Amino acid sequence: MSKLTIHIFSDSFGESGEQVLRCALSQFDIEGYNIVRHIRVSSVEILERELRKIKDYSNIFILFTLVNVEVVKRMKEFCLENQINYSDLLSPLLSVLQKQTGEEPKRRSGAYRIMDEKYFGRIEAIEFAVKYDDGKDQHMLHEADLVLIGISRTSKTPLSIYIANKMYLKVLNIPLVPEVEPPKELFEIPKKKIIGLTNSIEMLNKIRTERVRCIGLRNGSNYSSLARIIEELNYAEKIMKKIGCPIIDVSQKAIEETAQVILEIMKEQEIL
Repeated sequence: MSKLTIHIFSDSFGESGEQVLRCALSQFDIEGYNIVRHIRVSSVEILERELRKIKDYSNIFILFTLVNVEVVKRMKEFCLENQINYSDLLSPLLSVLQKQTGEEPKRRSGAYRIMDEKYFGRIEAIEFAVKYDDGKDQHMLHEADLVLIGISRTSKTPLSIYIANKMYLKVLNIPLVPEVEPPKELFEIPKKKIIGLTNSIEMLNKIRTERVRCIGLRNGSNYSSLARIIEELNYAEKIMKKIGCPIIDVSQKAIEETAQVILEIMKEQEIL
């Protein structure tokens, strides 16, 4: 017998159906099988198009998580016509929930996909923040929803991740260092997409001194010296004023508080 092929039909992305399927398959000693997803099947027309992609009916199983009544009906007809075993995951559950709640199911295709899209939007934003952290690819500045700039230890990285996770925004952060020219793209993008971050001299000295100790550098490292901190702050302020972007002092703010301030600024500037 040929290898088992399982076709998953979903009006979303088919992830939930595949998770249930793999859980069930783990109870069997099946050495090899193929899983094929047919996603966003929200109408009979789309279903017919996807069904035409199935060429071999010799050893297949169909599992579906479909809510549209007409699509479910046609799916079952196809399986009966071709003597294909199938599992309708949602319909029995909807029937039980209808009895329990006394409410009619909406049977609206894509309702769960709305949540899926939020999930994938968040993941995409987090991946963007991690991939382009600390100015790793400055050419991506044009792709960012928000750009954070500031000297070392002004919370750029944790803010980028937090905002990506909570607001689904693609955040890129650029470190400002006196010895390194800022990327030219920083002056080409709309200034309303840029937020400057600063910190107090005392807080930076404390944070950097601890950082120096943790990584085992010698005492008196230039990185944590007051003179170096003041030099960096002055340089960063000069750049931020040249751009004309808002500047937030993070010295007395938690990450959540700074993120809220950024959100309010973006709303005022009609970015969100």
